[in-house]
Amino acid sequence: MKKLKNVYERSVNRRSFMKTGMLAGGAATIGAGLLSGGSPAFGEDNDRDDRLSRGDVAILRFLAAAELIESDLWTQYTELGGVTSGTQNRYQLALQFLDGDGSQYITSNTLDEVSHATFINAYLESKGADPVNLDKFRNLKGSQATGAKDIGRLTNLMQLNVDTSWYIRYRSETNPDFGATFPQAIKINSRTAIPRNDVDFEGEDHIQAIADTAAFHFGSIEQGGSSLYAALSQKVSSAEVLRITLGIGGDEIAHFLEWVDFAGNAVQGPPFDFNNQQSPVTDNGLTFPNFNNPPNPLLQTNLIFPVPCEFISPQLPKCAVIRPLSDQFGGAMAAVESLTGSGLFTGQSGQFLATLSALATAADSARRER
Repeated sequence: MKKLKNVYERSVNRRSFMKTGMLAGGAATIGAGLLSGGSPAFGEDNDRDDRLSRGDVAILRFLAAAELIESDLWTQYTELGGVTSGTQNRYQLALQFLDGDGSQYITSNTLDEVSHATFINAYLESKGADPVNLDKFRNLKGSQATGAKDIGRLTNLMQLNVDTSWYIRYRSETNPDFGATFPQAIKINSRTAIPRNDVDFEGEDHIQAIADTAAFHFGSIEQGGSSLYAALSQKVSSAEVLRITLGIGGDEIAHFLEWVDFAGNAVQGPPFDFNNQQSPVTDNGLTFPNFNNPPNPLLQTNLIFPVPCEFISPQLPKCAVIRPLSDQFGGAMAAVESLTGSGLFTGQSGQFLATLSALATAADSARRER
């Protein structure tokens, strides 16, 4: 059983090895309730030479919505697992068992996502387009654990079906854009990724399993963002909007690589386990085993960079890339379907899902203008 105390005393982890040289029906129309008023509609001012194409606005609107959703879920992680002053709770310690800087990374990731949402909305306004506002949908009840704020949420982190196939996909030489499919690295169904109440802080394996679930969810969210920005960048017309999608998309990739490493720490086994404990974490039927026993390159925990895979054409050499990059698997609607299927929107209204789907359809329908 892993111990939660003295997490900073871990003598060996993968990052220390790297540091020392060993080598990380309404698709066309957006409902008025979604948008903040006050700005002229895009494209109405014919005297402006900096107005965006309809497709670029649709792309940015969906990305603004996606970043608001990310900001909401990451804020919940930060409230309970991020950097705080004073005595740390057992969830923070469990996250720091995976990496001593875990709480700081969570806080930093949250700040980044909030900045993305704020920037994209401000950019839309600067071009005469309405920003996206999802506040009317902040109706979900969040955690009741000490540290969580009693406010409405967009997302539900307490009934997640975490897609862990990304872990195997990025270690495979095959590509989903060419039809490849991947099994789940771990089956995580209907599990909470944050303490639901103070009772969840109890039990070493219980709270560690919650933190380990979060670790794989972190990677699932950020790999989705990496593919989303890359897929939508191919549709952008404006060079300036392309700077935005490439710039923010690059930050999403940086997040993803950190969480690949983080998730690997949850399943790396000895010699990295605290106090060299070799037993896996098991909690109410969910087990996080040692992925390195037996050795399997598709589960290898110190592979944090994408393995070269099929790209553009099977006749070309394999190349290490972000994947998927197609609308079908990495576009806006694919992102909505993935998030919905994960249980992230459990309890949300039909209007919320319809609004998000309309934004996604409009973004996927965008075409690059020459």
